[in-house]
Amino acid sequence: MKLQGKDQFVQDMYTNVKAFKSKLVLFSRQILNKSFTHFPTLATVKEAGAKVKKYSESLDALHGEFCRRFSDFEKIDKSLQLVACPLSQDPETAPEELQLELIDLQSDPVLKEKFNSLKLNDFYASLNEAAFPNLRRTAQKMLVLFGSTYVCEQTFSIMNINKASHRSQLTDQHLGSILRIATTKLTPDFDALAKKGDQQHCSH
Repeated sequence: MKLQGKDQFVQDMYTNVKAFKSKLVLFSRQILNKSFTHFPTLATVKEAGAKVKKYSESLDALHGEFCRRFSDFEKIDKSLQLVACPLSQDPETAPEELQLELIDLQSDPVLKEKFNSLKLNDFYASLNEAAFPNLRRTAQKMLVLFGSTYVCEQTFSIMNINKASHRSQLTDQHLGSILRIATTKLTPDFDALAKKGDQQHCSH
C-alpha cells in the first residue's frame, strides 16, 4: 500500500521496502519463538504453535525474495540517502566531487531552511547551478528514476473505463485527450479558453 500513489521518489519507496524487509526478519524470529504479538489472529489458532517452523520458513523465503528483487537498489542506496538527507551526510564519506558542495550546503542557513520547507525536487531545482553543479546532477539522476508503475496502471484503468463497447465512436484522438485530462495536474483556464474560442469564431 505504501508503494502506491503519485509523487513518490525512489528513495521514499526503497525506505518502505527496507523497513518491510526488517519487519519480516522480526516476524520470523518472533514466530519461531512462539510469540504472535503481531499476528493476533494466528495466536487464536490452536495448531499455530506446532507449525511455527513452517511459518518462519515462509517469512524467510519472502524476505529472500524481497532481497533478490530489490538487489539493484542496494548498489545506489548511498546515493539515494545522500540526495534524500544531504544535511546529515558526512562530507568525508561522500564522493570526492560532492564533498566541498556538501560543506557549502550544510553551512548555509538559508539553504537549510529551504530544504526543510520545499519538496525535494523543488529544493534541488532552486540550488545555484554554478555553485552546486555536481550535487544537482546527482540529485537529477536519483529523482528521475522510475520507481513505480502506479500512474501507468491508473492510466490503463481510466482507459478501460472509457473504452467501453457502447462508445463505438471513440477514436484514438478522443481517447488520448481523455487520458491526458485524467492524468494531468494542470487546471485549465476555462475563461481564457472560452475567450480564445469566441475570438476565433468572430474572425470567421
